[in-house]
Amino acid sequence: MDEVLLRSVVPGVLGVLVRRGADFAAAEDAVQDALVEAVRAWPADPPRDPQAWLVTVAWRRFLDATRSEAARRRREEVVHEEPGPVSSADDTLQLYFLCAHPSLTPSSAVALTLRAVGGLTTRQIAAAYLVPEATMAQRISRAKRTVSGVRFDSAGDVATVLRVLYLVFNEGYSGDVDLAAEAIRLTRQLAAVVDHPEVAGLLALMLLHHARRAARVADDGSLVPLAQQDRGRWDTALIAEGVEVLQAALARDRLGEFQAQAAIAALHADARTAEETDWVQIVEWYDELLRLTDSPVVRLNRAVAVGEADGARAGLAALASVDASVPRRTAVQAYLHEKDGDLPTAARLYAEAAAKAPNAAERDHLTRQAARLNSG
Repeated sequence: MDEVLLRSVVPGVLGVLVRRGADFAAAEDAVQDALVEAVRAWPADPPRDPQAWLVTVAWRRFLDATRSEAARRRREEVVHEEPGPVSSADDTLQLYFLCAHPSLTPSSAVALTLRAVGGLTTRQIAAAYLVPEATMAQRISRAKRTVSGVRFDSAGDVATVLRVLYLVFNEGYSGDVDLAAEAIRLTRQLAAVVDHPEVAGLLALMLLHHARRAARVADDGSLVPLAQQDRGRWDTALIAEGVEVLQAALARDRLGEFQAQAAIAALHADARTAEETDWVQIVEWYDELLRLTDSPVVRLNRAVAVGEADGARAGLAALASVDASVPRRTAVQAYLHEKDGDLPTAARLYAEAAAKAPNAAERDHLTRQAARLNSG
């Protein structure tokens, strides 16, 4: 049984059922029943068209689960109006929009996307997010109830879908599900059904970031900052693909925030050494990004780039406009003070940043930085 194949066709199957009139929760249950039947039947008698087979079986399961004979007849009439299962890019795209519905919280939208579009089991999603399976099951059930009955009578918001996919990507890896790789797979799938430069921009950004993954963590599990990474461990094939996807998107002259972020990532990837990084151009791209989205995180990252391009004091001046509550601001402030030669202040700030760190890996890294300066 090809699990990758099953996961790739699930969105299209679920989208067909929803478009035919099934509410989301009932459609998802029917698709799961069809997948169970596929596991039983396919090894002995594999279908020529797996998606068509699943649509047929899932639709029958949905009809069988309908309590009212009158409702059954109404739905059967839809089958006659649309004979035969079809593979439709629109069905898959609408499913993305449904899972990124504005009525859902970001965490619920991510969970529902992984379940419905990604085809992951509740157990796999729970393991990836390090929560009990029962907790994740409740979250997904609430999300399905929220979107049940939503009709696709207007275009969905691609920007919202992209934000959800980026949230998935930034979760990285835990448990037996590689969410970064899963996000790339889903974004490739989205790029195949919607022609939008920001979809390409997000895909390029993911590829360029993912290319550096092997070099981000040392053998002892500690974080390795970008400047200290072994660039020989970067995936050059992913970098080449990311740059190619980005160039095609930028050529359409419809700049968006993901394209701008990808351009910054491409400049990092293009430098053979940290010293060869074109920080001046990176600052220019951050200026473009600020015009697109005046985000405090963008301002924070721009301050780092200014510090590299124009010196630590210029970076600290740029950092002054970033609110003190912005995550990782103290860590950036510590780095810029160290770069400026104020080691006692940098050591104190590294220790403060460690206390605020969002995870153990960052906390350990910042603690080591403080210890290094104090011992020196």
